[in-house]
Amino acid sequence: MGLRINDTIPDLTVETDQGSISLHEFVGDNWAILFSHPKDFTPVCTTEFGAVAQLADEWEKRGTKVIGVSVDGVEDHKKWKGDIETVSGATAGFPIIADIGLEVSKAFDMLPAEAYLPDGRTPADSATVRSVFIIGPDKQLKLSMTYPMTVGRNFGEIVRALDALQATSKHGIATPANWVAGEDVIIPPSVSDADAKEKFGEFDAVLPYLRKTKSPV
Repeated sequence: MGLRINDTIPDLTVETDQGSISLHEFVGDNWAILFSHPKDFTPVCTTEFGAVAQLADEWEKRGTKVIGVSVDGVEDHKKWKGDIETVSGATAGFPIIADIGLEVSKAFDMLPAEAYLPDGRTPADSATVRSVFIIGPDKQLKLSMTYPMTVGRNFGEIVRALDALQATSKHGIATPANWVAGEDVIIPPSVSDADAKEKFGEFDAVLPYLRKTKSPV
């Protein structure tokens, strides 16, 4: 059984280009994003890790740590970061896990238990290691998504999803399709009209089960 929403992430101790890290200690009281890729020195992933580096201020505003995962080694990570910084024009200050033994990839259900790295492997051998995991301060998985090798991840969407997760967690609301911070939110059906009015003030009952109110964020 793989890792599912609201499961506690495994407290693995991992090796990174910044030294040994405990995943639970790394998260601490923060939100965290763990993002992975199948191999260093690959074109799409270089642009993606560059995008993460460029968003450093946005992660900090949201009290969120980021950590990468690759099935290559620490020395490759250190060399690859030079390429990432050349492409992005930003410092890649986040750690990258060296998951050579596939412990993280398997624990997070990115690869089957029997997976191994063949000699002379290509990115296709670990293609499903192109996932994003958003983790809450409670160390529980809040969101996950996996992309194919040919499609670059949209980190603007990941920031948007993080905003929504933080808003719903803090204020007990839900968010509609395409929501961005500042737009109207949804009052959960579990909240009665009377309680909704007391908590949120005026709201618009679009349907009996779809009630919108001003964003608390």
